[in-house]
Amino acid sequence: MTSIEKLKFLKEDQVRTLAKEFGTPLFVYSEKEIEQKCDDTLAFPNAFGLQVRYAMKANPNSNILQIMKKKGILIDASSEHEVVRALHFGFSPESIMLTSQEFPKAFVELIGKGVKFNACSLRQLELFGQHFPGKSVSIRFNPGLGSGHTKKTDVGGVTSSFGIWHEKLEEVKAIVNKYNLVVEKVHTHIGSGSDPEVWKAVAKYTLEYAESFPSVTVVSLGGGYKVGRMEDEKSTNLQTIGAPVKIQFEEFAKKHGRKLILEIEPGTYLIALCGALLTTVDDKVDTGKHGFQFLKLDTGMDSNTRPSLYGARHPLITVKKDGGIPSSHKEYVVVGHCCESGDVFTQKEGGEPITRLMGEAEIGDYVVMEAIGAYCSSMSTKNYNSFPETAEVLLRKNGETKLIRKKEPVMEIFRNEILVVE
Repeated sequence: MTSIEKLKFLKEDQVRTLAKEFGTPLFVYSEKEIEQKCDDTLAFPNAFGLQVRYAMKANPNSNILQIMKKKGILIDASSEHEVVRALHFGFSPESIMLTSQEFPKAFVELIGKGVKFNACSLRQLELFGQHFPGKSVSIRFNPGLGSGHTKKTDVGGVTSSFGIWHEKLEEVKAIVNKYNLVVEKVHTHIGSGSDPEVWKAVAKYTLEYAESFPSVTVVSLGGGYKVGRMEDEKSTNLQTIGAPVKIQFEEFAKKHGRKLILEIEPGTYLIALCGALLTTVDDKVDTGKHGFQFLKLDTGMDSNTRPSLYGARHPLITVKKDGGIPSSHKEYVVVGHCCESGDVFTQKEGGEPITRLMGEAEIGDYVVMEAIGAYCSSMSTKNYNSFPETAEVLLRKNGETKLIRKKEPVMEIFRNEILVVE
């Protein structure tokens, strides 16, 4: 029998209280859970030191950034705009690493302030050398291997544009020598699959890149640790995946006399299970005897686009509005409120709707979507159908709930438009 999902950190009475106080849809994050995930990653096995960077694209809310900063977590920024955001909320330039697909327009200014740069292409490395000859730089390589639960989450191998292809190592060396650059770090990231054997192999290759640059002091193996959102999924055990890598670093030190610092860059692992999305059942429809029963929620891909983008699964838990318990379990196709055929929360990759066994729900009951802390609020199709940005609440360690993002006023949605047609 299919497992019935359970609430992860909220209680049913909290769901009802929060929904009544703040309305739905509503993102809720747990400070306690975030801090625990920080502690877990900071305990990652290492031989000669560890640096943990938060991939802030996962969820850049300023309060979440503050929690990370207090724990000593550094920042992995994917754009110059994320750099500006992190600087604004108190991260020092030296604690921020910029790893960007697009070469930043404010490159000279940001690097001049002390922000660290991770060159992801030969062009980026060349431009860095032109502007900052003799300076320290990090280099991202594509090791030729990847790992992801879909090709869309696999960022290594021949289908990926991320990083400098490993066979171009000699071209990299030529640019480094041309500008007398100091390569302080080599970096790889394979995707969100976290296959232990693939990860171990990539660690081996990354250490081989470090051999080519005697100045390297840090080796970054990226993030992408699998998070089990559903009952039938398992999360990556960081101690298990890190133990053999620690040995590799020790063997490297014995062979080359260099004690390298390990760096990891989790995003999903740090925040995914620390958030829930509270929704209300807006309607129920069916497509006849041989069709489906649908639950329509008061949220959609404008708050969480992962199901429509990846076919991603999120736990869906029915919470009765009156405090009772569901009288039975039902198979539902759960859909969003956007006028879009792809706005389906229970679907296969490719868009085929499938059912989910849940507690029987009536119009007005609540459905809690779990494990939405990462790549939901930050990666939503915000304002599609002109739905306003969803409010966010932080559940503090002392039990208080604080609004950390207001629901966007509808008039703000088009505030940047300039009317020229009268």
